[in-house]
Amino acid sequence: VQLQASGGGLVQAGGSLRLSCAASARTFSSYGMGWFRQTPGKEREFVAAISWSSGALEYTDSVKGRFTISKDNAKNTVYLQMNNLKAEDTAVYYCAADQWGIAARRINDYEYWGQGTLVTVSS
Repeated sequence: VQLQASGGGLVQAGGSLRLSCAASARTFSSYGMGWFRQTPGKEREFVAAISWSSGALEYTDSVKGRFTISKDNAKNTVYLQMNNLKAEDTAVYYCAADQWGIAARRINDYEYWGQGTLVTVSS
């Protein structure tokens, strides 16, 4: 499975961005998908996840109410809509795929990773 993340960029605090992650898998509909982020010198952290059917959603507390994860199986794409962005959201964002289809929060639950897209929020 190959994942291609896109949509990052520079935005002012309070603004919005939508990240996309396109997957090559023919069985994309069976995968759980997640978004993680990482800043220099820090460990990669969980942001959001969605199960194979979109029936289960998980968010880290700091993004609840601001970020929304969604999955379009027809387009083999997962999205992360980010609203009311804050300076502390600045990071490289990675998408990941879990072959077991769950909305996983742990890095080790994911078998496939995209290359990352940089989000910079200016204050």
